[in-house]
Amino acid sequence: QVHLVESGGGLVPAGGSLKLTCAASGRIDDTYVLGWVRQAPGKEREFVAAIKWNAEEEHWSNYAKFMKGRFTISQDYANNKVHLQMNSLKPEDTAVYYCVASNSITDVTQPSQYTNWGQGTQVAVSS
Repeated sequence: QVHLVESGGGLVPAGGSLKLTCAASGRIDDTYVLGWVRQAPGKEREFVAAIKWNAEEEHWSNYAKFMKGRFTISQDYANNKVHLQMNSLKPEDTAVYYCVASNSITDVTQPSQYTNWGQGTQVAVSS
């Protein structure tokens, strides 16, 4: 079982930046994909970004189209962490951001396919 703990959320003005961190523990290995999913009030969960977990320097990543280069996902393999750097934040980015993981996923953009979820961290962007 994989345990995920998010940190780094908070309140920022529009145009600001935040860096979210997910600390992963448990039986995580190179078969896993880790990522971020968000959920705004009254809306469905939405894919944000995903990255293939491995020790290689090169690893694929995938982003939701709405981010348009504003967000960057990265991994710290030695410390079992995944980061989400968020720049040029907009009020519509306000949501609870969840760290997610799965080792049996066919479509990384589908939140329902992730089998492991953190408790979430709140991001609020003021206008």
